Amino acid sequence: MMKITRIETVPIRVPIKPELAIRSGRGGSHLVSPFLLVKVHTDAGLIGIGEVSCTPRWSGEDQVSAAHFISTYFAPALIGEDPTAVDAATTKFASTVAANPFTKSGVEMALWDLRGKAEGQPVYKLLGGKVREFVPTKWSVSGIAPDKAAGIARFAVEQGFAKMKVKVGIDPESDLARVRAVRDAIGPHVKLGVDANGGWPSAAIAIDTAKRLRDAANIYFVEQPVPPGENDALAAVRAAVGLPLIADESVYTVQDARMLARDRAADVFSIYVGKAGGISPARAIAEFAQSAGLTCTVGSNLEMGVGSAAMTHLAIATTGIDAETYPCDIIGPLYYEDDIVRNAPPIIPGSAGVNDLPGLGVELDEEKVERYRVR
Repeated sequence: MMKITRIETVPIRVPIKPELAIRSGRGGSHLVSPFLLVKVHTDAGLIGIGEVSCTPRWSGEDQVSAAHFISTYFAPALIGEDPTAVDAATTKFASTVAANPFTKSGVEMALWDLRGKAEGQPVYKLLGGKVREFVPTKWSVSGIAPDKAAGIARFAVEQGFAKMKVKVGIDPESDLARVRAVRDAIGPHVKLGVDANGGWPSAAIAIDTAKRLRDAANIYFVEQPVPPGENDALAAVRAAVGLPLIADESVYTVQDARMLARDRAADVFSIYVGKAGGISPARAIAEFAQSAGLTCTVGSNLEMGVGSAAMTHLAIATTGIDAETYPCDIIGPLYYEDDIVRNAPPIIPGSAGVNDLPGLGVELDEEKVERYRVR
């Protein structure tokens, strides 16, 4: 039996292309992305790799906390364990620390990578095989000035995106101007949604603004209109606006999904490998959604090649994800001038795919890892 011998972590910071910096209803701008790379070593010489998104504004986790929990709690629980028993190993290490799903996900995806390498199979086959040949994706237009937002949207269409969303939740009037400008730029046939990231402060403001956006720009979904934890407000917006409502910041766990379904507060769950704590927990949310007559899409924290590969394997093998109606946000690598992997997954405007190499199908480019390493 193969055994885990040690876990190594490497902090990196990678700049986003300046013209694509994200501004959203959560406040601030996303100009650089901090990650913690995870390497799970084994006595067989195989190494599994994972990626932790370390953006404190989003998750409350950073490179220091992630590295600390992995070295102090997760590694002692995992050393000597069989990494191919992914769910059993995950249960053992995840129980040592509460919360911190992004940190846990980096280790869990490395275990899936190891299992795939050990069995000579890509992760999507370990998950049951493909249910689609590729994953449709949509572009995300930042919450910036209307003319600049329109220019980015026009560029995205030229690159091949047929669906997109616009960041709103900043100010109702500027939101309306931005979305109208984007609609004018892309024409009537490109599907368009909006994502408030919980930025509209009340159900009344969300309902009024979403209705105006619906009527002025023909949007087809509203994502996270009010802050998380306010399921009654989400349900009120969903009932009043009459558009599919996507819950994102409101759903981290299966328990969250159950409460949203009970409260009739969402039509779609935006799931992440990182936000859920790994591939298996994210898939569990999708399976629940399908059983409840709901569906899922895959959201993004602008992951790089490792995280994006994990997300794509999940989406390409999961029927509870309706990527055709609600395209996924597996677009992180398009935001960076550079990536830190070889054999990068085929992520192009409008679609994301996987290769058939074992595990996640990617390997770290150590020269680039050193270039972006935090010292």
